[in-house]
Amino acid sequence: MESISGENMRFGLMVIGDEILNGSHTDAHFGAVREMLEARGLRLAWVEYVADVPSEIIARLKRSFAESTPVFVTGGIGATPDDHTRQAAADALEVPLALHPEAAQFIIELSEKRGDDLNSAIHLQRLNMANFPAGAGIIPNPFNTVAGFHVQHHYFVPGFPVMAHPMLEWVLDTLYADEFFKERHAHLSAHVYGLQESQIAPLMIATEHDFKGVNTYSLPKIAQDATDSTEAKRYHIELGVKANGEACALLDAAWDRLKSEVRDLGGEVV
Repeated sequence: MESISGENMRFGLMVIGDEILNGSHTDAHFGAVREMLEARGLRLAWVEYVADVPSEIIARLKRSFAESTPVFVTGGIGATPDDHTRQAAADALEVPLALHPEAAQFIIELSEKRGDDLNSAIHLQRLNMANFPAGAGIIPNPFNTVAGFHVQHHYFVPGFPVMAHPMLEWVLDTLYADEFFKERHAHLSAHVYGLQESQIAPLMIATEHDFKGVNTYSLPKIAQDATDSTEAKRYHIELGVKANGEACALLDAAWDRLKSEVRDLGGEVV
């Protein structure tokens, strides 16, 4: 199996919401974000799940604001009491929340479209969603025009996938298009039967030593219904090599030698 893509900028993903941590909802962001990044030659650096607890959100945002990695943040930017992300972002940056004029206009137009009086409690509550950390820019929301925001290489969008994913794609295509497919990335992998990881490890070490820039990896797999008596037949290892940039030119030779050495030890490479 082979995959070739670009690798350059890496992004973090912070998913905020008790509903993910307590299991009432399944996270729909990790897989979608990984795919949209890989489709543009970008990579996912890390994923973090955070509860709807202001102090925890603030602490994690302070840490990520201090780093250079761009971060997507989903959830908690609505207008209900459990939506803490906007205030937490402001607190982490030690700036006030401020009404963003363009975001506010989007909400005014939405309220007018729905027939809500602009002095009504429902509109004024909705208008809170235009309060962003001072200095933030907006992220357009094609679903209902209630904008997200970005500040200091962090991009805040709703937790709803139908809104969040097009908004994050807008961020990538508008703000990071120059970073797409800057460097080649490639990997080759196969399944190995009949050997243990400890037998393959010395071959992996030698491969990385002899082919500079090539990295190896292994992932042991056991069938869910395996027992001790059948483990030898069901156990196998996903073994692979990967490289970036100029080292990709060494990948085929490294892989051919590694597979040959595995077979010499009695392993079956599929």
